Amino acid sequence: MRIAIVKLSALGDIIHAMVVLQFIKKNIKDIKIDWVVEESYKELLEFHPDINKIHVVNFREAKKKKSVYLFLKELKKLRSFGTFDMVIDMQGLIKSAVVSRLISSQKTIGFDNSSLREGVASIFYNRVFKFDYERNIIERNLALIADTLNFNFFHKNIDEKMPFLYSSRNYLISSISLSLPNIILVPGASFKAKCLPVEMIAEIASKIDANFLIIWGNNQEKEMAIKIKKLSPKVEILHKMSLDELISLIGQVDLVLGPDTGPTHMAWALNIPSITLFGPTPGSRNTYITEINKIIESNSIVNPKKIDKNDESIKDIKTYDIVKITKQLLG
Repeated sequence: MRIAIVKLSALGDIIHAMVVLQFIKKNIKDIKIDWVVEESYKELLEFHPDINKIHVVNFREAKKKKSVYLFLKELKKLRSFGTFDMVIDMQGLIKSAVVSRLISSQKTIGFDNSSLREGVASIFYNRVFKFDYERNIIERNLALIADTLNFNFFHKNIDEKMPFLYSSRNYLISSISLSLPNIILVPGASFKAKCLPVEMIAEIASKIDANFLIIWGNNQEKEMAIKIKKLSPKVEILHKMSLDELISLIGQVDLVLGPDTGPTHMAWALNIPSITLFGPTPGSRNTYITEINKIIESNSIVNPKKIDKNDESIKDIKTYDIVKITKQLLG
């Protein structure tokens, strides 16, 4: 059997989908799994042993350049991926549903209308699966795959998952301490309201005896990192890292602390302790909580189908609570 999984973006969403790979392989050993992804996230998947082939698209570039020609060129490329027994859309957006339908296959599978934020996407599937959109994303992804491929999974299987992110090599990070706990601080996220104020991050760093490493991915996040260091000189700002380097780094630290964003989800994927902070997004849906992966949510009432990007309630989380859980996880 040869299947294609469509999960185009973004970093955290792809990680939430990648967990299914080990369960597929455990239950259907001779299956070949291809993956369709945006070019900027290819590195996240590149060294995964359970992926047969990665197919890259670049709709983001076409959108950025507002080019109809580039968009149509990417659509035409889909037919060159080959023919599959089934294509499974794990993104659940209109864009990903169109992509899934245009790839040559016997079946195109995704969530039904009531289970999607963009319900219209379901018209592009010839088989649909119902699972409440507000339920935990990890459970949603595994339920879709298990139903499609006819196997069972249990919550304890998720708790016992194997780490599933791979880098090309183990990078030697000179900033890693051999005497203190190493904590990655993640200041940035996809929009401002997701982010903890830099003053609060600096306060947390001042109250814990640890080696704090700040990571960043764009100029805005770098500016945040510089402000944190001015307030708490003990923290160290790392260079801009590739996804390959970041996977290796996170695998070497003791804790990752940040908002609902890719690096905190990478910690869960690598079985590294983490604290994920939630304001305008739903914690119980967007993260799988374990004994070492904790969340702290604001008191905001969140609608997963309609995120309020002006909800700055993450500011209401107490630094005391963050410090307390951090010290518990560090033992």
